[in-house]
Amino acid sequence: MTEISLTHPEITADQVLGFTIPARHARGRVVRLEGVLDTILSAHAYPPAITRLLAEALVLTALAGSLLKDDGSQATVQAQTEDGPVRLLVCDFRGDELRGYVDFDADRIAALGPQPSLENLFGSSKSGGYLAITFDLANAKGRYQGIVPLEGSGLASAVQGYFMQSEQVPTLIRVAISTEGGHCRAAGLLVQHLPEGEEGRERLHTRFDHPEWEHVATLAGSISEGELLDGDLSLDAIVWRLYHEEEEVRVFAGPPIARGCRCSPQHYQQVLARFSEDERAEMRNDAGDIVIDCAFCSREFVVEA
Repeated sequence: MTEISLTHPEITADQVLGFTIPARHARGRVVRLEGVLDTILSAHAYPPAITRLLAEALVLTALAGSLLKDDGSQATVQAQTEDGPVRLLVCDFRGDELRGYVDFDADRIAALGPQPSLENLFGSSKSGGYLAITFDLANAKGRYQGIVPLEGSGLASAVQGYFMQSEQVPTLIRVAISTEGGHCRAAGLLVQHLPEGEEGRERLHTRFDHPEWEHVATLAGSISEGELLDGDLSLDAIVWRLYHEEEEVRVFAGPPIARGCRCSPQHYQQVLARFSEDERAEMRNDAGDIVIDCAFCSREFVVEA
């Protein structure tokens, strides 16, 4: 009989659920974004194609960021191109705070339709587009980053490629997005195989065809978009559906997720203090004020500096 260790109420949305399968040397994360996604998207009047793109990126950032254990660590997912309709996409996740923003050419996006391909959004991989995933570790543990091409069916494919190529960790990611009724919902599942342990060992003999991994990945790949997005199906229930035949599944919850824009007059004063007086003078408008527009939350700040 499967034992699933629960230490929290059932989670349905805006929180990451982590799980491990000890006998299979596997770990996973599942998340569904609803209210916090609405809050982040409401900062800008994004067209449908950009709404879906940012929703996918936010799910992936929450999944990747939830793998970090130390408080204060941050995961950043950034996609950039030189000549694509999307010029810049950036999201980050720290603790329980998630934020994201997309800079794009509105006319070129409008010409693509509601569900363009990754290549249509960012241009071909030969045009210099890339996906960078950065982990800033707390407690002076440093930073590491991986860069992969913007290739595949979507951002999820590129992020999956990052873990498999840059970290040599067998990884499967599934993401589902719905914009029915003008309301966006997004969800995702990540599973990984860690036969050499999660920490402290080099994975020199990673096997992507390991029987344990094939089993875990096959079950994870059976999840449907409908199941991921079903608000009546808790995240615990998703894990149960996939792995109820395992001897033991350990489940743990992250904190509730909120929009984490860190903009404030005090923050910008600290940033501007790094510039010389001459540089700050060039930033001032005719009234003598420095006005900063936060791209993440679409608010303007008048800063005394």
